[in-house]
Amino acid sequence: MPTLSNIQRHELLQVADAVAREKNINREEILMAMEMAIQKAGKAKYGNDHDIRTKIDRRTGEVKLFRYLQVVDNVENEVTQISVPEAQKQQPGAKLGDFLTEELPPIDLGRISAQTAKQVIVQKVREVERQHEYEEYKDRKGEIINGVVRRVEFGNVTIELGKAEAMLRRDMMLPRETFRPGDRVRALIADVRSDSKGSQIVLSRTSPEFMAKLFTQEVPEIYNKIIEIKSVARDPGSRAKMAVYSRDSNIDPVGACVGIRGSRVQAIVNELQGEKVDIVPWSSDQATFVVNSLAPAEVSKVVLDEETKRIEVVVPDDQLSLAIGRKGQNVRLASELTGWEIDILTEAAESERRAQEFKNVSQVFVDALDIDEVIAHLLITEGFTKVEEVAYVGLDELEKIEGFDQDLAQQLQERAKNYIQQQQQQQKSRWQDLGVDGKLADVPGLTPELLVTLGEQGVKTLQDFADLSSDELISSEDGLLRKHKLNLANADQMIMAARHMLDNVKK
Repeated sequence: MPTLSNIQRHELLQVADAVAREKNINREEILMAMEMAIQKAGKAKYGNDHDIRTKIDRRTGEVKLFRYLQVVDNVENEVTQISVPEAQKQQPGAKLGDFLTEELPPIDLGRISAQTAKQVIVQKVREVERQHEYEEYKDRKGEIINGVVRRVEFGNVTIELGKAEAMLRRDMMLPRETFRPGDRVRALIADVRSDSKGSQIVLSRTSPEFMAKLFTQEVPEIYNKIIEIKSVARDPGSRAKMAVYSRDSNIDPVGACVGIRGSRVQAIVNELQGEKVDIVPWSSDQATFVVNSLAPAEVSKVVLDEETKRIEVVVPDDQLSLAIGRKGQNVRLASELTGWEIDILTEAAESERRAQEFKNVSQVFVDALDIDEVIAHLLITEGFTKVEEVAYVGLDELEKIEGFDQDLAQQLQERAKNYIQQQQQQQKSRWQDLGVDGKLADVPGLTPELLVTLGEQGVKTLQDFADLSSDELISSEDGLLRKHKLNLANADQMIMAARHMLDNVKK
């Protein structure tokens, strides 16, 4: 860029036009940068305290320098202010708040001033360029772009995108992936940021969205929205799973993504440095979807818990290692793909656990209802698993059990109710001994058993409980009531009830 020292004033417009064309920047922004540069040189000559302003005539290129004085009541700074009487002497009719302007002689830009002016212009041009980059790319997040490696520093790759540059960090690259200057790179625009240092375009080759976009480019049915990618889970550079769904029942979504002889999926695998891709059919039935996601492992049975979003999967003994995968990779990716926590058991382990559960429940019935194991087994066989179920089920349901009559049914129900009442009384004594406030016991849903657990955790007042979040109550890792397996809705209701009660107390 030419310096101002060798530019005649009548050439300013030509320089502005040339820079605007070269940098693809608005001509007005270049002229404003020149005004700032000349203004800075003017302040250096007349004093930085002065309010010096520059104006370049947009038609002739003539440069004018002015000093501004503001009309005020009380002059605090004689360099930039003037009193009303003094202003009216110079300019009749001047009033408070006006500015008086004094045209200054043109300045001769010496070597130092010219260099300073040039730096101001260059800086302004860079700022405008960065802003243009940000405006151009800010709405392109999620797009795949092609670029050329410009340089590699400490493992991070700077990629040239025409007139802009982007950064591909080491952690956004595939393992063992290396680039050299001049290499062509395809990546996803993960983020576009703008800060004091300018705009920054961040690329990624590891995000699940990058794989989804690659398939969109490679598979016309996805591009035309006949096939939809429901979710993607990746272990970058190693393995990935992608769930697909077809809006046209005549088109197989998995086959379309794989392509003839695997041509389509192989193109993606090559781009991702050999990353293995499992394509599974999506299903609205969650159990079916989870089974599909665990392929190639075979599944014998699934048990869903929709409240906790956990699913128990039972597989044949010889399928366990396949279902889990190397270092847990298969089940981990399946869990990310479906959004469910997946627990895998072998048929033998599941059978052993069921036998133990049967034994435990049977013993509870024997102890609580004072019955023998035969009657306890009959209750379990009919689906009873808790004493509460025996206490509050309709008598006719108990009488239907083979070998039961009305008298036995009534006796069992009375014993069950007495047992529950005794347990509740014991629990009440326990939470009272722990110092739990009785007002906390009035919260709907907080049973004596829950109150004991809260008291043991130090939650003893209505205020203590109201200050908790649902996650603090039911989190599977450290929730205060996690062993009671409450669902999110119940936790929310109890906390909101406590807060409402607390508000009423304060009023």
